[in-house]
Amino acid sequence: MPAKLEITDQPALGNDIDEEVPVDKFIDYSDGLNYWRSIPATVDGVLGGFGEDTVVPKRDISGSITFLRKLSSRMRPAKGEIKYGFELGAGIGRVSKNLLSKYCDKVDLLEYNEHFVAQMDEELAELKAQGKLGEIFNMGMQDYHQTWKNDRKYWLVWCQWCLGYLNDDLLVEFLKFMKSTLSENGTIIVKENTCINISDDDIFDDEDSSVTRTDSKFKEIFARSGLKLIAQDVQKGLPKELYPVKMYALKPDPSFVE
Repeated sequence: MPAKLEITDQPALGNDIDEEVPVDKFIDYSDGLNYWRSIPATVDGVLGGFGEDTVVPKRDISGSITFLRKLSSRMRPAKGEIKYGFELGAGIGRVSKNLLSKYCDKVDLLEYNEHFVAQMDEELAELKAQGKLGEIFNMGMQDYHQTWKNDRKYWLVWCQWCLGYLNDDLLVEFLKFMKSTLSENGTIIVKENTCINISDDDIFDDEDSSVTRTDSKFKEIFARSGLKLIAQDVQKGLPKELYPVKMYALKPDPSFVE
């Protein structure tokens, strides 16, 4: 979700956290799920209070459309390919409803929080009627790659405001797995908050047990995952009190060696 900006000279830590330990090691998946279970299944809820009464939802989607438009020549599907999309950390399906369904023939979604998944019945009813709604996976990203039973290949995988709930090593493992699910010219888009501090450290938020990463950390993780960064941009027009939101377009790096 969008988050209010902290500019610090060191990581933001909870009271009992050892500063010598990398902050991603304090991510607790149960704590994160419990936090989101307390949040209303609304646009305002999933966007941390920056709902329909703010500029955030429309500008977010508009920025994503602009980014995809710039990538169109590098995302051409194979002739006759069904363009499958996959929204990770989908919340109530906001991105699938307002963005992915405009570009993909069919969209799958993954969401850990069961009451967000229940709300998808209402939010995505139109997509279902259009035959564009694929499967909904009610599980966490930390479990998904271990229980995958789908041979579908994705033209577009969308990760937005969700990767901060995986520690660095698990995120690398997860991205490697998602890379293996891409179609021949498939693309992974990461759209996440990025933190700003003098020491260039990631920031841990003990309220929802997540990490906000620096731009340099994201790029390190992408490289470790065997993904090549083909384009990047900053989301424009969001309130100044929010962390900068960056968009990264990724494809498998043919030169990557495990």
